[in-house]
Amino acid sequence: MDQPVPHTDIRVDGWIGRLPARLRPYALLARLDRPIGTWLLFLPGVWGIMLPAGVTPAQRIFLIVLFGIGSVVMRAAGCVVNDMWDRDIDRQVARTAGRPLASGALSMREAALFLAALLLIGFNILMNLNTLSQVLGTSSLILVGLYPLAKRVTWWPQLVMGFTFGFGAPLGYAAAADRVDAALCALYAATIVWQLGFDTIYGFQDMEDDARIGVRSTSRLMAGHARLFVGTCYALTLLGLMAAGGLAHAGYGFWLALPLPALLLGWQVTRLEENDPATCLRLFRFNRETGLAIALAILAGTLTR
Repeated sequence: MDQPVPHTDIRVDGWIGRLPARLRPYALLARLDRPIGTWLLFLPGVWGIMLPAGVTPAQRIFLIVLFGIGSVVMRAAGCVVNDMWDRDIDRQVARTAGRPLASGALSMREAALFLAALLLIGFNILMNLNTLSQVLGTSSLILVGLYPLAKRVTWWPQLVMGFTFGFGAPLGYAAAADRVDAALCALYAATIVWQLGFDTIYGFQDMEDDARIGVRSTSRLMAGHARLFVGTCYALTLLGLMAAGGLAHAGYGFWLALPLPALLLGWQVTRLEENDPATCLRLFRFNRETGLAIALAILAGTLTR
């Protein structure tokens, strides 16, 4: 009788499979096989860039391109840091056992050199932003370094992830507007709870393994209350977006377009099944489309301001 295939989101087919064997582990370590994480880091930055008034289209386009490159690089750096911290845990979880450091495909020294190269590229991108953004971007490295520790000391690592991955929103706003204000804070808050919601969905994939090895997660904490918790997170996301739009004096287009992301968030809640890892992964990935819908609403508000 065939043994069941362990659930994993690692992809070694497609263009990753055509890379030289020596480069393939680095691509997997950087999660280049799963661009969804880059999208979810990039999109809040786009929201922040498009929200404030008084920014020229050329400035916005330049910053969006810069943030696109930076999202690929810094998402990869964050994954390297995470896997360096978690390599022993990853070996005990079916979904992550094949990661390069957990499986031994790469050594810690090789990962550290790769991380240094990524941070150097990220530093050069940061130097193209204003001084305020440089200060904020540098401070975000503290969150990147501490996030992997969260699951060891708190039941809320997904919330810490929201602060970390959601930092693109205030960084993008500061890069475009060169200020910190209430609209920035509201947008950051909306991003944090959005990411808390979808990362809790993602964490439901590892419930059994996490319980077995004693890893804490918001997903385990909210087991049995998945729809209520994620629905609350998404409702707070919408409230935060409405506050950000109001404080930034978004045009009527924002309010006309906002029901679309609201429907997409609600659809996720109705389809959520915490004991179905494949469904959880699909819903998690669907947040790319949700984030694009939010970006569309903010763009509509900018164009009609």
